Amino acid sequence: MGKEIHLKDHLEGNRLEAGCDEAGRGPLAGPVFAAAVILPEGFSHPLLNDSKKMSGKDRALLREIIEREAVAWAVEAVSPEEIDTINILNASITGMQRAVLRLDPRPDFLLIDGNRFKPFDRYSSKDYRTIVKGDATFTSIAAASVLAKTHRDEFMKKLALEYPQYGWERNFGYPTREHLDAIKTCGLTPWHRRSFHPKELEPTLF
Repeated sequence: MGKEIHLKDHLEGNRLEAGCDEAGRGPLAGPVFAAAVILPEGFSHPLLNDSKKMSGKDRALLREIIEREAVAWAVEAVSPEEIDTINILNASITGMQRAVLRLDPRPDFLLIDGNRFKPFDRYSSKDYRTIVKGDATFTSIAAASVLAKTHRDEFMKKLALEYPQYGWERNFGYPTREHLDAIKTCGLTPWHRRSFHPKELEPTLF
């Protein structure tokens, strides 16, 4: 049997909380996706965990459940062009902020995976908490990680049909040997991030 997963329902029980996470900070190609999720009180599922620790089959199952049962959820994609303009950290934060702004009802407090975030709209630094490994700590962040990951993977699989030589249906734009070799052979696509410079590809391609 696998290790039992214990996630926390909330940080405080007297306000409406949303969990936020992103997927796709490390790839050389494709958008970064961010999600925000408000779960109903007491929501749990034995398979829910940090999405990176879940199988693709389990992520797909949980995505369906989360999207059906969440009080509110939203997913936003930030393009490679915007990533190149504002950098990947700011793109990740911006994506989470945009996802939050689409939630209805609006959450009172935000649980953010990671250690960096910024005030925005009506949310001051008192209205959010950053949590390192939050996707393995809080149910709502884990749910957001599942949505961000599954939506991004789905997007990259569709792109792979247009650019089959890069293997994006398998590597999802990450710098695998397959992907790096394809860049050397075929060059860059409009979906590649120009601000990401793998050393072995410099200086000819970037």
